Amino acid sequence: MDEVEVSTIVYAPPEEMYEFLLDFPGYARYSEYIERVTQAGDGTSGTRYDLVFSWWKLTYTARSEVTDIERPRRIDWRIVKDIEADGYWQVESVPEKAPDGVESASRVVLRIEFDPDSVSESAVDLPRFVSLSWVIEKVKPLVRKEATRIVERVVADIEGQRRDVDLNIRTGPDSL
Repeated sequence: MDEVEVSTIVYAPPEEMYEFLLDFPGYARYSEYIERVTQAGDGTSGTRYDLVFSWWKLTYTARSEVTDIERPRRIDWRIVKDIEADGYWQVESVPEKAPDGVESASRVVLRIEFDPDSVSESAVDLPRFVSLSWVIEKVKPLVRKEATRIVERVVADIEGQRRDVDLNIRTGPDSL
């Protein structure tokens, strides 16, 4: 399994961050590659989301499902179509990280684990002479970049302005 984890401190209370992260269809506005998100369910466990991605000459719809929620700490999810992948958003209170004049702070973590070898040739309609292995190698660094972009944009949106965000990025085992 490959993995990427992006974490940062956000100057907002955990409850506010958690509610913000539950708005999964809103993620499309943070991503360069997500065209739209449709939702089937109320956001709790069992809710499914179709994420329509577009990159290069490819369009792909990933179907995810919320597998567990632990209000206001964690949202677990998994991909239920075409690839073995899962992850979570985690929120924890870290009041000691709030700068002077700011009432609260939360650590927000986005973790993604996926098996690139689990993608089947039939999952994606590839252009002629393009191999699935080539696409996977091109997409792996995009996963890291997108995870980072999403976290940076979430911070700007929740705080109401852009700022330099200190991101902690961990990848492995294949170093995305």
